[in-house]
Amino acid sequence: MPILLHDTSGHRPDRPLFQPFEPFLNVAMLNPFDDAHWMRQALNQALEARDAGEVPVGAVVVMGQTLLGKGHNLTERLHDVTAHAEMQAITAASNHLGSKYLTEATLFVTLEPCVMCAGALYWSQIGRVVWGAHDPKRGFSRHGPLLHPKTVIEGGFMAQESADLLQAFFRARRRR
Repeated sequence: MPILLHDTSGHRPDRPLFQPFEPFLNVAMLNPFDDAHWMRQALNQALEARDAGEVPVGAVVVMGQTLLGKGHNLTERLHDVTAHAEMQAITAASNHLGSKYLTEATLFVTLEPCVMCAGALYWSQIGRVVWGAHDPKRGFSRHGPLLHPKTVIEGGFMAQESADLLQAFFRARRRR
């Protein structure tokens, strides 16, 4: 094979020799911290609540890929009707940031927040709320728009997993 003293392939040195194949550059593939990941973290919190004899509701507050706060129901343990999972997670996130405002944060919670928690979410000006199971009896959405006007709301995300956990908990409780 002859040795070439100059490039006869037509390759221009100002361009890369290989171009990346675009369909393989999927951002979702590169980000393991998607909504499903964070809802699974909230479900893990709900399992902690269940194991402690609490109603299995869990919540996490995140910003980007950072967990700011997490919590689960503690109403029985603390003898405090305000110790909902959302309140625990909001408080932890605010303490973590050193700010009462969570405008860039997202709350993932396994059950639609109640009116009390919606009020706290309103005052925190949280950027986004994602919940699992709908709560037709006590959920805030049946009372109209209670969250901050800039808050993005997504209900019913991984709803079946959340609902199954709650239903199993109450079924076991009725059997006792």
